[in-house]
Amino acid sequence: MIEVEQVSKHFEQIEALHDVTMQVRKGSIYGLVGSNGAGKTTLLKILAGLYRQDSGAVRVDAEPIYENNEVKARLVFISDNLYWFLNFTVEDMANFYRSIYSRWDQERYSKLGAAFEIDPRCRLKTLSKGMQRQVAFWLGLSLTPDILILDEPLDGLDPVMRQKVKNLIVQDVAAREMTVLISSHNLRDLEGICDQIGILHHGQMLIQKDLDDLQAGLHKIQAAFSGGIPEALLQEEPVLSWGSRNGVLTFIARGSHEEIVRQMQAYGPALLDVLPLTLEEIFIYEMGENGYDIKSILY
Repeated sequence: MIEVEQVSKHFEQIEALHDVTMQVRKGSIYGLVGSNGAGKTTLLKILAGLYRQDSGAVRVDAEPIYENNEVKARLVFISDNLYWFLNFTVEDMANFYRSIYSRWDQERYSKLGAAFEIDPRCRLKTLSKGMQRQVAFWLGLSLTPDILILDEPLDGLDPVMRQKVKNLIVQDVAAREMTVLISSHNLRDLEGICDQIGILHHGQMLIQKDLDDLQAGLHKIQAAFSGGIPEALLQEEPVLSWGSRNGVLTFIARGSHEEIVRQMQAYGPALLDVLPLTLEEIFIYEMGENGYDIKSILY
């Protein structure tokens, strides 16, 4: 298990993180999302042992991460900004990794070569951004990490390769109970694979829940009424926000599906449709009170 307790981090006068607390279960895939400048990359670098927090504690299986070589040997961090020895070939980088990482699995490296279909004799500087990112996954997964930390991991990959990489990650989670932390602005990528979601904003953790619980507690409702929209409905406790267009009322309500339907049916709607919100819609709504436009999820 990864535990973060009341972690704060400053860069000169800027507070990047403030009392952040989170837990990531072993064998789970945790999606970290947030506004631009929320502190996501800073948090991931602390979890990777690259930064030291100013206060608080960060532990993996009750062991601190920073300057702990035994723990750091168990994790792989694939950054948004990849760094290579650009004159090296893919094979040169593989040999370099093999020389310094005890967990290198040569058989795994050979098998993954068939999945990525990149000539290992190619020099990294000749590869596109997307192909370099494929190499990062190829090498990273060959290290058989217990923990995989990813910052905008699928950026630059085409749709087919995005799905292939996600499948490889899920397979390692299922086969080895690998723990994965992913930060991404593409919430559709996270929605299909994540167990837990944490929303970070201005350096603080706003919400942390299992994805199923997050989606089960918030709904988008579309309703139409033959006699016009009942004013009393808009005052109901579960209705959080609403709008209407062409006689159709669209609103967001918090609560169970069954309870919302029961309350809405009391007003005799001619049309009633209760829809689960996507992760992207939930993110926009939860951030609405922090300056994001709630109208964008209503239409």
